[in-house]
Amino acid sequence: MSRLVVVTGAASGIGAAVRAMLEEGGDRVLGVDLRDAEVVADLGTAAGRAAAVAGVLEQSGGVVDGLVTCAGLSVPSVALPSVNFFGTTELVDGLRPALAGASAPRVVLIGSISGTQPVDDALVDALLAGDEPAARGLAEAALSDGRPQQLYPSSKAALARWARRTAVAPGWADAGIAVNVVAPGVVLTAMSAALIADPQMKAVMDAAVPMPLHGYAQPEDIARAVGVLLSPSLTHVTGQVLYVDGGAETTLRGPSRF
Repeated sequence: MSRLVVVTGAASGIGAAVRAMLEEGGDRVLGVDLRDAEVVADLGTAAGRAAAVAGVLEQSGGVVDGLVTCAGLSVPSVALPSVNFFGTTELVDGLRPALAGASAPRVVLIGSISGTQPVDDALVDALLAGDEPAARGLAEAALSDGRPQQLYPSSKAALARWARRTAVAPGWADAGIAVNVVAPGVVLTAMSAALIADPQMKAVMDAAVPMPLHGYAQPEDIARAVGVLLSPSLTHVTGQVLYVDGGAETTLRGPSRF
């Protein structure tokens, strides 16, 4: 049976791969992106997120079977927390009633193996508190203090924690809505191409994200994992972080973490 699935960041990278997989399987996809999508919106602003929710509700008829949030930034900037965290969480919250109206609603957030790396604790706390102005201020401070490398991991760590908190909160699991995270390792997209092309940066990346099983992933590899978590037949899985990282998380944190 065909479902309606909303995919943010659907115009490129993992989002495009998820879209292609779903459409090949007969599902209808509503893409949300800055361009080349059914719903064109800037998830980096509150107004853009509101417009995205309104656009999805209008085009879906008020019922959404699945939501996959792939939109995000990797280059450090003040906007990164707004896009990576609030661009996901506010959209998920805004579409909760539409998800609750479906028979087997599923939400899959795209996290990252980087969420296991050192973070800015104050930034993570601000994100989880829903304080976007404070989060942007802390991002600006990190850029000024020479800590830009902490912004992306902080956004993804906060997102995973938010998903685990939300998954079992009132109105989610008790409404049948599953909320899970797929956390990729290095994926061969335009976002990673420059790092891989630079031998020095590639060596740093490989040390930070060792992937003994099959090496770097293709976007389609991540899409298949998303497809599993979207399946209506997967009835009792929520609040989980699925690392699709070729063994990087286990290599880095060891077998005692599970």
